[in-house]
Amino acid sequence: MPVEADRDVPGLIVKFGDYPLHHGGVGAIRSLGRLGVPMYAVTEDAYTPAASSRYLTRAFVWPTTGAEEPARLVEGLLRIGRRIGRPAVLIPTDEEAAVLIAEHQDELAGPFLFPRLDPALPRRLASKQGLHELCAEHGVPSPPAAFPRSYDEIVAFADTARFPVVAKNVVATGLSGLAHLPPELAGAAGDGPAPASPVSHSSQHHDLGRFAGRELIVIGAGQSALETAALAAEAGARVRVVSRGRGRVAFGAPPWRQPKLRPESPFGRAWSLWALSHYAQPYRFLPARTRHHLVRRVLGPLGAWWLRERFEGQVQVHEVDRVLGAEAPDGSPVLTVRTHGGRVERLAADHVVAATGYRVDIAAMDFLGHGLRTRLAVSRGAPRLGAGYVSSVPGLYFTGLPAASSYGPVMRFVCGTEFASPRLVKHLAAAHG
Repeated sequence: MPVEADRDVPGLIVKFGDYPLHHGGVGAIRSLGRLGVPMYAVTEDAYTPAASSRYLTRAFVWPTTGAEEPARLVEGLLRIGRRIGRPAVLIPTDEEAAVLIAEHQDELAGPFLFPRLDPALPRRLASKQGLHELCAEHGVPSPPAAFPRSYDEIVAFADTARFPVVAKNVVATGLSGLAHLPPELAGAAGDGPAPASPVSHSSQHHDLGRFAGRELIVIGAGQSALETAALAAEAGARVRVVSRGRGRVAFGAPPWRQPKLRPESPFGRAWSLWALSHYAQPYRFLPARTRHHLVRRVLGPLGAWWLRERFEGQVQVHEVDRVLGAEAPDGSPVLTVRTHGGRVERLAADHVVAATGYRVDIAAMDFLGHGLRTRLAVSRGAPRLGAGYVSSVPGLYFTGLPAASSYGPVMRFVCGTEFASPRLVKHLAAAHG
């Protein structure tokens, strides 16, 4: 029996991350577009194959890495939904999008259409352990698997395991437990930062619409602070960004305005960024003081070029010399700041969001276990890594932010995996292959 497409309901292709040659999304656009279904898509830029498809009604250019905080991604989708102007079917084409949609169904249900399902299911399917457990629950054949949580459990598994064995032992914790709240803000944070308390951390928000019609202060000058501020303003909040220093709130130059005679890197055209992106191996041989200094200073606070038009004219910027303290005597936060002229001012708001970054601290990674943590060689809270991203505990590897003090500031970003992945795999194969 032939099936007739509903041409009154549009579809939105959703994916996160920078991989423009994505055939799945293009295939969905072409297949549904040929049937007359109005198709929209989230794309990295205006020149990807998806964005260039003649079957696409409109591309929403939104560069993402896939590692953004869920609140930003949800707010971005809601903004796109408002621009489409009518309910659209969400069509996720990668794991990140499927997980986000499932875990934020209530927020997305208004402007979007999608099947309701167990919010935890896509994340379980995207996890090798979760997928194995689902197979066992439903009687689907699956190879035997073990998921040791300590060195003793690894030894116990090795006593009974039979070859061939596929082993994975890479710490991939994201930024969980590493959010940094400056001590100056502790006085207003009560039992700790939280969306329901006077002070929160930018990583804790999933719906900035809660601040509609309210006074909001965002502390910081990096992408996290500026994007939080822009999203909150678009949600109806009255937003001020409080930034230390002069001229710290800035945005990067778009690709077409960068120097042509310098090598290209994921962060723009610059010799230093090119070297740190593609030749990070010698970084770990620098003196510890130099390594930690560069991690703090290189690739410092800067907004993405595409955020400028959404920020300027919508968000106030208040530059100060420093934040002296914070309190919340009646439940609403009040910041005490020192201006560049030396005066002390008090800034009141309904809520303060600290977009103050993250700090690596092995001691905060409780899942590693006390015994394992005490065996790790660390430098200022971060693991000291050798060749191939291996730690001082054989077989235990770290990538991402915990690897930055050993392999450079590029490791703080998703694009750092391009350098890290092949070297980690090569070391893993040589040591345990």
